[in-house]
Parts: sequence; structure tokens; C-alpha cells
Amino acid sequence: MHILLIHQFFLEDNAGGGSRWNEMARIWVAEGHSVTVITGDVHYMQEKSGTKPARRFVVSQNKDNVRVIRCRVSRGYHRNSLGRFWGYISFALAAVFAGFRFAAANYRYIIVSSPPLFTGIPGFVLAKWKRIPLVLEIRDLWPESAIEMGVLQNKWLIRLSYWFEKLLFRHARLINVLTPAFREKLISDKCVEPDKLVLIPNAADFHWGERALHNARLCMLREKHGLNGKFVVIYVGAHGLANDLIQLIEAAALLADTEAHFLLIGDGMQKKMLVKEVEGRSLTNVSFLDTIPKEKIFEYIVMADIGVAVLKKTEVFKTVYSNKTFDYFSCRKPVLMAIDGVSRELVEQSDAGLFVEPENPTDLAGKVRFYMQNQELVRKQGENGYRFARTHFDREELARKFLKALENHVGQE
Repeated sequence: MHILLIHQFFLEDNAGGGSRWNEMARIWVAEGHSVTVITGDVHYMQEKSGTKPARRFVVSQNKDNVRVIRCRVSRGYHRNSLGRFWGYISFALAAVFAGFRFAAANYRYIIVSSPPLFTGIPGFVLAKWKRIPLVLEIRDLWPESAIEMGVLQNKWLIRLSYWFEKLLFRHARLINVLTPAFREKLISDKCVEPDKLVLIPNAADFHWGERALHNARLCMLREKHGLNGKFVVIYVGAHGLANDLIQLIEAAALLADTEAHFLLIGDGMQKKMLVKEVEGRSLTNVSFLDTIPKEKIFEYIVMADIGVAVLKKTEVFKTVYSNKTFDYFSCRKPVLMAIDGVSRELVEQSDAGLFVEPENPTDLAGKVRFYMQNQELVRKQGENGYRFARTHFDREELARKFLKALENHVGQE
């Protein structure tokens, strides 16, 4: 079957960042299906405001034989909240046109992956026009997250967002949620019928993790970055408002008298501020690397001793699974989980890490010291996370489960 996916942040080949749908699409194509993606040309993690593409739309085939229709998005996405809002709107409008002009095949389903919620605009319009089922995926609770992060502040836009969310929920044939907490929220707070919901969470990409675990270059990586003899705490991901990475810097300051070293890999709106903060404090136990391609980032995770997952201390983030947690699991690394709620439950249920009170650098520093003094626990919890993810969060298995859910819930109608 042929599936049309609308996802604003579908990665380019060899780019770093959240690769959930790159991997899902790769697996589906390998299973004999076809996937076309409508996406944007500005990534949530990497600022590209200085570049201007030659064309408004670029149609290509990626390395996994996925057809990608990439739309030009507002260059102001990384400037401020207003610029981000216009980035969402510009993609939504461009995606509608791209769907009419470049997506003329006979699709079985349209899948819309949100956030942002505005990706639902082209999904709704194209599903109606093409007369094919609309499938929603909720990766984060919008508009709640946007409101708490200050992206949505205007009361009329907030009301409009909630109205549009209800419209999408009503017209979607199937809604995939990424955590059990999302499912509960949609049923109890948003009155979504339970039969419409399916849970296909984020997952571990073991084909990348296994390759890194058997790579002989890891000692070279430590030497290259001056980390020999260090206890490396790695963070991989966005450096934005929601991530609140200043607490890692503050924890590093408390650990300046130890061999602990924080390695932060990625990009985002707050990275420049974080770098200046480290320089201003004259910290030598924090280092930054730019975004690293997916096939290489796992080598850095394997090189490290432990991984850290962190978000701001908000109610809405208690409902999310941190993407990077599963990358750490696949590389046999325990996780310092500075996110309460279902992410905390995940590491505690699997005995694959330690919970850290969000926005409490003293607690974070104390847990790092504890791990440094208990190396056997580091090894044990790393193995626990690997086995737990193998059993419950294997990307290959979950991608096939999603296909079955489409056939069972939508294909029979």
C-alpha cells in the first residue's frame, strides 16, 4: 500500500535529531510498501535562517527509497515565539499546495504527525479532497505544550487551536499516541473514543546501537575529545526552551572537583546562551558538539558512561517519553531521568536508571556522584535498559504493529 505522511520535521539523509519517522518509513518500505512524505526545510533543532532554498518545493527520493516533498518554511522559525508560529503556519499552507501539486498518487491513508498541531490543516484538507482516511499521531500534547512554552499566548489563537484539535479528533479514523498518559488524557479530558486510540510509542533503533557497540573506534573518540579518564555524562538532543539544559551546567559546576564531564550534543535556540554560560563560569567539565548524523551519534553514546534526559518542570511533560532514553537503552547506558511522570516510571520499572528531581541541579550532581562510586550499578542498569527495550520498545516490531493497526482499525472500514 502507499501511505502519505505529513510531518514538518522529517529528517534529511544523515541529519541528526528525532528520527522516529525516518526509521518507520525505512521499515515500511523494506516491508514492500510505499511512503511519500510532505515535510519542511527548517529543522526544530538546527537554525538555517541564513540560507534560502532556490525552489519552494524540492521532490526527491531519500536513501531508504522514501519519496520526500520538501517545502520552504519561514526563515524566522528560530528567532522567537512569533517566528516559530509563522514557521508552523507557513509549512501548513505550503503542505496543502504540495499535496495538490506533487502528491497525486493513490494513497491508502494520510498520516499526520503532531506537533505542531497545524500539520493537521494539510492533513484534514487533503484527506477530504482525496477521500482517504485520516490518521493522527500525537507525539506531544498540543496546544498544552505550546501554551506552557509560550509559543501560543494569544487567547483567540488558543481557542482556535482547541477547536481545531477537536475537529481533527472527530474526523480521524485512528489516533496513535506515544505514551499511556496521552491515551488517558485524550479519553478523560478530550472525550476521544477509546476504540479510536492505539499506542505505538517511541522506540530503540537496535540496528544502530548494535553497530556502535561492536565498533573499535570508541577509545579513539575519547582521546579525540580529551575525555580519557573522565566519567562522561552525555546529553543528545535539542538545546531549546523546553529542554532547560541550564540545569546541566549548574550540576557541572557542582561537580567541578570530580572527573565528571558533561558532553552536550545537538543544537537549538538556547545553545549560544549555554556556551556563554559555561565560558562565563570558566567550566572545563562541559563540552559541546554540533548535531551529529544518526549513524554516528550512537558511537558517542556508547563511548559515554551514562545518559541524561531532561525537560522543564511542567505538568504537560509528565506525560511524555523522552526520545533519547531509547537511544541510551539501545547502547546499554543507564539514564539519569530529570523528567517526572511516565518517563520516571519507565526507568524505575525497568531498573535502568535513576530519577532526578527536575530543575534540581544539586540532586542531579548527587546522582552523578553516586554512579561514579557504583560502577557495577552502571553496568547492571545499562544491561537492564537494553533488555527492557528489546522486549517492549524494538522499533522494527513496533513499526509492524503500526501497519497492523492501520489494517485492523482503518482498512476494514
